[in-house]
Amino acid sequence: MTEWYYAEGQQRQGPLLAEELRQRFQRGEISLTTLVWREGYPQWKPVSEAVDELQLQNLTSASENLGSGFDLRGDYSAIDNGTAPLPGTGGGTYSPYTAPGATDSYGSAVVTGGEVVYAGFWKRYAAYFLDSVVVAIINVPVSLVFNLIGAASGNETLAVVLSMVAMLGGFVIGIGYYAGFHASKGGATLGKMAVGIKVVRSDGERITFLRGVGRYFGFILSSLTLMIGFIMAAFTERKQALHDMLCDTLVVDKWAFTENAGFQERGLGTVTIVILVISGILTVASIALVIAMFGVIASTMS
Repeated sequence: MTEWYYAEGQQRQGPLLAEELRQRFQRGEISLTTLVWREGYPQWKPVSEAVDELQLQNLTSASENLGSGFDLRGDYSAIDNGTAPLPGTGGGTYSPYTAPGATDSYGSAVVTGGEVVYAGFWKRYAAYFLDSVVVAIINVPVSLVFNLIGAASGNETLAVVLSMVAMLGGFVIGIGYYAGFHASKGGATLGKMAVGIKVVRSDGERITFLRGVGRYFGFILSSLTLMIGFIMAAFTERKQALHDMLCDTLVVDKWAFTENAGFQERGLGTVTIVILVISGILTVASIALVIAMFGVIASTMS
């Protein structure tokens, strides 16, 4: 369903469904001069230009709301001649047309309306490979400590409990790492920072920690679909994996939704290529090791 946003002061409010927007219109919280935006609009426009789309024709409060909301009379000439400031471009004194460049609660500006470069499958894989190494460096020592304590105790029940604690600890570490970094100001884990990508909402906003937790569980679901959930990122329009679709997130270039969108990188980049090469070498080495082990086992049994 279409999500709408409207400008209130210097803040962007939303997302809202059309029905919620109509209710606010009826209550007089927004007017025909209030600026609104949805995906597909090249720039923000007053409610009066979206009356049919929002089905406001029959609302009796329409004529009563003309005097509320933003006073755009000073901007009319600029609107008519096409010089009204575009989203995120600033432009002298404040106008509601600058709402897309409003700052969120974390203090980072979100600029919409520009080009967005989505992170492809191989860039995401390179980031995940690096993140897996980082998480393993943390998890392995923790797991070893708990399992060694359990084994040294000589108590089978305690050993099982400590082993389960180690597994739970690893799970919590994974959630904390991915959800925490994705909800951070940069929106990126260490792996994503390295390859120059980040996780955001579909409107470019920073995700919350709870959404990051939900995305982590969605990530697990993607892995349970024979990896099809991950492979979807190579074929979907905005390169979304299954967990992205479930959690309304995008993985984009680190410069996307900023005033420096022109800095976005379309190619893989040197860091990504190096990580992919290392990953490939380790994969081939692992396969060779497994084959060698089977060969040794087969020879001892013959």
